[in-house]
Amino acid sequence: MRLEIVESNVQSLLGKLSQLKKEIQKVIVGQDAIVEEILIALIAGGHCLLEGVPGLAKTLMVRTLSQALDLSFRRIQFTPDLMPTDILGTEILEEDHTTGRRFFKFNKGPLFANIVLADEINRTPPKTQSALLEAMQEFEITYGGQTYKLDRPFFILATQNPIEQAGTYPLPEAQLDRFLLYIKIGYPTAEEEATILSHTTGARRPTVHPVVNGSEIQQLQKLVREVSISEDMIKYVAEIIRATRPDTSTSGFVKEWIRWGAGPRAGQALILTAKARALFRQRYAVIPEDIHTMAFPVLRHRILMNFKAEAEGITSDQATAVLLKTIERPATL
Repeated sequence: MRLEIVESNVQSLLGKLSQLKKEIQKVIVGQDAIVEEILIALIAGGHCLLEGVPGLAKTLMVRTLSQALDLSFRRIQFTPDLMPTDILGTEILEEDHTTGRRFFKFNKGPLFANIVLADEINRTPPKTQSALLEAMQEFEITYGGQTYKLDRPFFILATQNPIEQAGTYPLPEAQLDRFLLYIKIGYPTAEEEATILSHTTGARRPTVHPVVNGSEIQQLQKLVREVSISEDMIKYVAEIIRATRPDTSTSGFVKEWIRWGAGPRAGQALILTAKARALFRQRYAVIPEDIHTMAFPVLRHRILMNFKAEAEGITSDQATAVLLKTIERPATL
């Protein structure tokens, strides 16, 4: 494996990654898998969609992450009256007092930050939702014929509530596909809930210290791409992705329950996040467990179940589980 970063620096970066998780865990009780998936998306260079009922610390989790990173952070509260210019920025007319010349100046919006919390993203109309597409994919925005580069690293964490659908605008498939991972947050265990109640109702408040800066995050993102993955494993990922599509799958389950399968971007996401998971565990090669674990948050929003499946309560997670059981692993694994 070729490493662009010297080994001592690699170990230092991996140590910072462990410290980052520990800083977040000062505030967030439990949810270890959720925190890890968010960090995987960060070092893989993608964005996250977090879904959970109110009160599960989605916003707190993102805020705590921003405190543990030495990066700029902005929160955007998405509402039905939010306009694209409210997040992108707008031009204002200014005057040079020495010459009297008037000119337009672009005032950057809250999207110009390293970490952006898009809170309750499904509460804003599609017009404003679509304003994020270029930023998420190209890391730049276009306004008034001018293109403005966004600062790197650039990480969008969006939240949505799955139960209160009145006044919401479900994200279109094209928007969903721009999120590297779709993470569902469940209720804590009985022990975790007792700990949460104890920690959050007292006078003591934990202090979160920044442990990783932007340059180190970018180095980690480069390092992720250096993690090794065999040709057989790449073919295995391609087979999983193609098996989600009714027109190319041989599975009766897929043909019966799935309307649309995942596209090539899903395969790219699965390989990158599997590499990031391997690096998170201080491994420099992808193993089958990495693929299987990341398949669920990668495919969750990229497999569209048909009406029959929705009526029967069959989810994309169930479809992923079936496919992972039925597709044979390469002999070399």
